[in-house]
Amino acid sequence: MAEAEASERVMPHSVDCDLFKEPVKKRRSRSHREQQFQAFPSAEQSALKEYEKLESRTRRILSNTYQKMIQSVFLDDSIPSGLKYLINRLLALIEKPPVEPIYVGFLGSTGAGKSSLINALIQQAMFLPVSGESICTSCIVQVSSGCCEQYEAKIHLLSDQEWKAELKDLTMLLHRADGPRGEEVDMWARDDAAEEAAQKLQMLYGHGAERRHYEDLLKMKPRGRIPTSRIITLKAEEAGELSVKLDPYIRTQRRDWDGESAETQIWPLIKYVEVILPKSALIPEGVVLVDIPGTGDFNSKRDEMWKKTIDKCSVIWVISDVERVSGGKAHEDLLNESIKACQRGFCRDIALVVTKTDKLHLREYLRERKMGNQAIQSQREAVLQRNEIIKLQRSRILKEKLKRKLPADSKVLEASDLVYTVSAHEYWQQAFLTEEESEIPKLREYVRKRLLDKKRRLVTKYVTEAFGLLLLTDTFNSEESLLTEHLNMGGLRRFVEEKMELLEKAIEQCFARMEQPLQAGVQVARASYRRILRTCLVRSRGNQGFHQTLKAVCLKNGVYASRTLARIDLNGALSQPIYDQIDPVFGGIFRDGKPTGSALMLHIDAFKHSLEERMAEIGIRNGWKYDGYKRGFLIQEISAILGGLEGHILRRKRKIYESVSSSIQSDLKPCYEEAAQITGKKACERMKDVIRRGVERQVAEGMFERARERMWHQFQQLKHGITEKVKGSITTMLTLAAPQGDGLYKELADVRSEQKEMEKLHRSLREVAENAQLRRSMQDFLLQMSPSKAGPHGTKL
Repeated sequence: MAEAEASERVMPHSVDCDLFKEPVKKRRSRSHREQQFQAFPSAEQSALKEYEKLESRTRRILSNTYQKMIQSVFLDDSIPSGLKYLINRLLALIEKPPVEPIYVGFLGSTGAGKSSLINALIQQAMFLPVSGESICTSCIVQVSSGCCEQYEAKIHLLSDQEWKAELKDLTMLLHRADGPRGEEVDMWARDDAAEEAAQKLQMLYGHGAERRHYEDLLKMKPRGRIPTSRIITLKAEEAGELSVKLDPYIRTQRRDWDGESAETQIWPLIKYVEVILPKSALIPEGVVLVDIPGTGDFNSKRDEMWKKTIDKCSVIWVISDVERVSGGKAHEDLLNESIKACQRGFCRDIALVVTKTDKLHLREYLRERKMGNQAIQSQREAVLQRNEIIKLQRSRILKEKLKRKLPADSKVLEASDLVYTVSAHEYWQQAFLTEEESEIPKLREYVRKRLLDKKRRLVTKYVTEAFGLLLLTDTFNSEESLLTEHLNMGGLRRFVEEKMELLEKAIEQCFARMEQPLQAGVQVARASYRRILRTCLVRSRGNQGFHQTLKAVCLKNGVYASRTLARIDLNGALSQPIYDQIDPVFGGIFRDGKPTGSALMLHIDAFKHSLEERMAEIGIRNGWKYDGYKRGFLIQEISAILGGLEGHILRRKRKIYESVSSSIQSDLKPCYEEAAQITGKKACERMKDVIRRGVERQVAEGMFERARERMWHQFQQLKHGITEKVKGSITTMLTLAAPQGDGLYKELADVRSEQKEMEKLHRSLREVAENAQLRRSMQDFLLQMSPSKAGPHGTKL
């Protein structure tokens, strides 16, 4: 969507030959377009090709119109603001990406089977490292397919500044004096936080690095080669070849330091990894599968990326193996993190994926179920029965949990499948389960449908917006104003101003619903903070193995993320009572799908409809010569202006949601910094005392009340941002529609042929949608008649 201020980008004297060309875009061969959709069944392929054709033709029409417009004003000393607006809107639409990727996050704890599941989905058995013993994937790995001919991986490293910041924290964590003479603690006495810190330093700098100080390590040269670009690119002709090259970078390294390769030596510097597959017949282009380590990372930048990666996923699959699905704090923490992503990020779907469902001891299962051998005759029947039981039980539990945190009519609760029971092992072996019963194809189908639906919505919006923009060019080639003097421009402006005031009041009332739960949350937080702090700081086995973990928490301002331990977040724990109170209301305000009276977008839609109705009334009352075109432009432009607000709101809501925990973290930062400096005897207890005193002092001074005020301030900033954006854009549109004076239009290029072609494309949208629906119905009928042809190609995937 173009906004009013965008018009300043077009300068008449800076136009050169490049402006006469369509913005750079790789031309795709026919063979690539055919291969692009090979992951889809034939009916879906046809629909995607039609949408692709619509989008391509629309871009060509926009490009031709843009070139004509530029040529018509090439030698002008000045360009009217209305024409600048049009030219920049054209350019923005031409350069708009065809489709933003769908990120599917695989969030699971150690050994849950994330990598095995991704390997099965992409049909590469050992592509990502797998192990039945412990954690394998040590960083975020993004897997997607593209138009490249080779298998490719990019290893992104921490910048020099980012590593120095982590190095300082690692050395502070390791160098403490607990003994009577201040000697370093032996390796056997170190807890997991220190073990991980020592491992990183030894890996990068060699034996003894964990005993050196920060200044000494800065002077040392890392053992591995570090490219100046901080990106390592790997390529291979075959998947297995790339897997071998990639393995040392993403597999968690052990403590066997001898003979380590140059690749493993730079492992601590790896930020994240991108893997691109060539033209996958299974995972369509536009889908990114993200293997997300379950707890985050000690490094601040990697941990920040961990949260941002979760937030940008529109789908999150919480991965848990069948033996651990019934409980465990780690599983609950990951589920809670996924629900938070629905509140603060782009997530629209959450599902529980239960892995390793082939693991079942038949005799034990029958004895536990007290069934004997009468009802169940085979391993397959037992596995399938257990899978159905798991789905029923876990779906009910998950739905109840989501209802407590999200609005009752939230879109995620409408999903037909909240739980999947999969077996990557049986997908490959098919010893007693069929390929379909492994449910790997079911997950692929879900991803394909999501992409197809997103492509349909985006292309429909794109063609509609382009059609509205082409209608605007009609006004520039007419000596009639879009709104003639009889339309009373002043009256229309007053109408808009009145509606803007009503919109502002509606938004204020919408946000006012947060006041009561915020206040209630503050009261609960004040009543429970001591208990919460005691739960976080007191360990049943005393302080043994906890000192350096607590120090790591303080070094990171209350948050410690380890690759092996559950995530510790003191700020999040202290703010959780507030979130428990506000979550349902917050979700209601920012809900997607079918908005109700409490949803922000409902008020914005009501404002849009009131403007559209007034435009229609004006057109009918004043008898526009080209009624449909002129009314259409204003209506389409209003939709484009207000439609762009959704992205702005989504980007802002994360900052709003996190403002409570961020406020608490900011208030407690001084006590964290003080505690982090403590060394010597009984350092652990002294750190705890500093934290307790700091929390008590901040609570007495209004820490929770400040958190409430900061969230409320963020809501007010969003309200002002929405109203200012709407006012500015609507004002520009009305100015554009107003009488422009003589001599403005006669020199513009004739784009009537582009208008007619765009009108045809716009009319064809409905036909394409109807064809897609018909093909889908026919395909479903054929699949019911012939279940064996359930795969996209009727062959084994």
